[in-house]
Parts: sequence; C-alpha cells; structure tokens
Amino acid sequence: MKFLLRIMLAIALVNLAPVVGAAPKNAVASPALQKEFDGFIEKFRAALKANDPAAVAGMTRLPFMNDSAIRDAAQFHAKTYRTSFTTKDRACIQRGKAVYDRDQDKNDYYSIFCGETIYVFTKTPTGFLFTDIGVND
Repeated sequence: MKFLLRIMLAIALVNLAPVVGAAPKNAVASPALQKEFDGFIEKFRAALKANDPAAVAGMTRLPFMNDSAIRDAAQFHAKTYRTSFTTKDRACIQRGKAVYDRDQDKNDYYSIFCGETIYVFTKTPTGFLFTDIGVND
C-alpha cells in the first residue's frame, strides 16, 4: 500500500512540475492596440495638463465604476475629479508608464500606478476609456 501511495504522489508531483516551475508570461499588447492606446492616453494627458475635468469625463466610462451617483460629467467632477486628480496625481499620470494586461474576461486594459493609487484604462467597443481607480496593494 505504501508503494502505491508513493507512486501516486510521484505522478502528482511530475504533473504539477510544469505548472509550479513555469514563470508567469507577461501579456503583450498587439501593435494596433498599443497604437490605439497611445492616441487615447495622449488626449487624456492633454486634458489633465489643461486641468479640464469635462474633457476627462468625456473619456471616462459613466456611470463611473458603476456608481449611479457618478453618472454624468458634473457628478464626475464633483465626486471624483477633485479628489482623484490633484496636481500631484495629474503630474504622476503625465509621466507614469502605462502597463498593459488582460483581465479574467480577456478585456484589454492599461494601468498607471501613482503611489497607492492605480488608474485603469480599458478597451471598450468604442475605444479606450478611463474605467477605474483602485488601491495599489
């Protein structure tokens, strides 16, 4: 019985080895997707540089983060822009490197990390939009 148990354990370990030893593969955006994002982020950064909350709201999926209290540009400005796009935040997004990834639903998105905050830009059927602010944990 011990022999059979050892064989089963050995088989299980052999089958797990490729999974455990495999390094995670970094997602890479296609050149077309990267070009589309580059055009979007250029406009988004220009709106931030101009400190134009209406333009930023126009590049944001509303209601923002599915919050019905942030369903239009005025509410976005009052409830999100003022607190999440301070001078320091806008400067960070201006110089921050956007990192590409795909979520579990295979949605393409880019993130810019600014200290403890993550700004997320997701590919939608109509193009890229600012979609989320998260905590960098």
